[in-house]
Amino acid sequence: MSVVKIRIGFIGSSPPQSPHHESFKALIPAGVAMDFVQEAKPGASLWDARGKSDALIEQAAGLIGPGEWDGIIVSGGPREVLNPGFYERLSAELQVPVATALRSSAVALQVAGVQRALLMTPVDDKLKDLYRDYLAAFGVAAVYPPQTLRAHTDAQKLSGKQVAAMTTKNFAEQTGIDGIYFQGALLDPLKVLDALEADLRVPIIASNPAMLWYVLSKLGLKYEIAGYGRLLRSWPALPR
Repeated sequence: MSVVKIRIGFIGSSPPQSPHHESFKALIPAGVAMDFVQEAKPGASLWDARGKSDALIEQAAGLIGPGEWDGIIVSGGPREVLNPGFYERLSAELQVPVATALRSSAVALQVAGVQRALLMTPVDDKLKDLYRDYLAAFGVAAVYPPQTLRAHTDAQKLSGKQVAAMTTKNFAEQTGIDGIYFQGALLDPLKVLDALEADLRVPIIASNPAMLWYVLSKLGLKYEIAGYGRLLRSWPALPR
């Protein structure tokens, strides 16, 4: 058993025992512990994240404690676009490095040199438009395929093979795509990331690996994690 040197808190809308947390745990390098915590009073709708910055920041500050967490991940794309300046507030008010889904992924897309990304996410089109606007501020143009799932939670019923097939089909139907971005862990590409990158020959950024890379890089750490895409395998430096 490896000695824990770094402890990261992970706050999200899902319970700690959620299946997509299990797939994320496979990415965590030796010596890093991850504490999964559900946000207090998660909403029934993704849009319920609007106006909840204060409560979540208060919860996070209370959980960090003196010396408890060396860094914190706050997942969930909707909370970022529905609460402008959310990442900046977290960074200013918490005393440890912070990673959020959209910020981490946008920076990862930048570092990979992606200019036009295929956005794969199960949220509704209005939220996708907000994601697209967020990415545009980082110089990344995003396009997304038509919605085929009745509810965003249906994404967790898809196998890795189905996720890969859906992505390959949508990629083939677009032009000028030089990268792919998976936002949200319910549409889980982790088990097929390496194969998809090899088949489609473009960098693929998924929000969970991006947040892990971002927060550990903020702590001055560098790893080589094979099997989950180019980002974790090559571990590029954060831009200054």
